[in-house]
Amino acid sequence: MMNKLRELPALLILDVQKGFDDPYWGKRNNPQAEENMARLLAEWRKRKGHVLFSQHLSVQPGSPLHYKNKFGTEFKEIIKPREDEIVFSKNVNSAFIGTGLEMYLKEQKIKSVLITGLSTQHCVSTTTRMSGNLGYQTYLVSDAIAAFEITDHKGVHHTAEEIHEHELAMLHNEFATIMTTDEVLNQLHTS
Repeated sequence: MMNKLRELPALLILDVQKGFDDPYWGKRNNPQAEENMARLLAEWRKRKGHVLFSQHLSVQPGSPLHYKNKFGTEFKEIIKPREDEIVFSKNVNSAFIGTGLEMYLKEQKIKSVLITGLSTQHCVSTTTRMSGNLGYQTYLVSDAIAAFEITDHKGVHHTAEEIHEHELAMLHNEFATIMTTDEVLNQLHTS
């Protein structure tokens, strides 16, 4: 059974940066993820909701998101923050660690967040877990995030879709309510 959005949550868009288009990451799923993020972003802007971005500035020298890689750390055009929108820079997976995100949410008396962004198994999963642990009503938009394929510690290959589905299964109910973009927008339009 699907939970209803109790209020307009803060929209959190994680690390939608050009460096994620680099072949370094391997194959990904949800090619429409950025379009779905853009649909949600347009709705939040129209409703004058809280829109918050994170930008990953990696300290790992080989990462396409390394802080010295100006192109890789840039936001993708489809999800560029406006000048009046807040961007929290980070260099670890959680958008809550080493940033002002939690302080901002407390100051604004925000109790719920809707999480989108890249990538499912890294910053999205970690931020979602922390959001749930910190007591926020947390919603995760399954088709506005994307995962990458990986090879595990035993040398077994896992497709991006498998990783995505396993992460969602682990986050569901324990840390977040999983919804689709259409479910979120339909609830907003009928409330």
